[in-house]
Amino acid sequence: MALTKIEMVGAIQAHFGFSKTKCTELLDVLLEIIKKSLENGEDVMVSGFGKFCVNEKKERRGRNPATGEDLMLDKRRVITFKCSQGLRKKVDV
Repeated sequence: MALTKIEMVGAIQAHFGFSKTKCTELLDVLLEIIKKSLENGEDVMVSGFGKFCVNEKKERRGRNPATGEDLMLDKRRVITFKCSQGLRKKVDV
């Protein structure tokens, strides 16, 4: 099961004792900062958690699996995540 935004807001609220509205606003601002940085092509590193990286993919040949026709896939940017060693050790128990 995935951790939802509502569950994160609840955890922040339980930890700090802020109102639900304030916790939602805090999480929204944090996520917006991360999104803006990634949109600008900047990597985002959170110590003890991991690093979100923006990578450039070149234009390449592809194939439509339904029709078998060859086509060119446009270049694009993708986001990857590499977890920190500390997080990896905690997950790999």
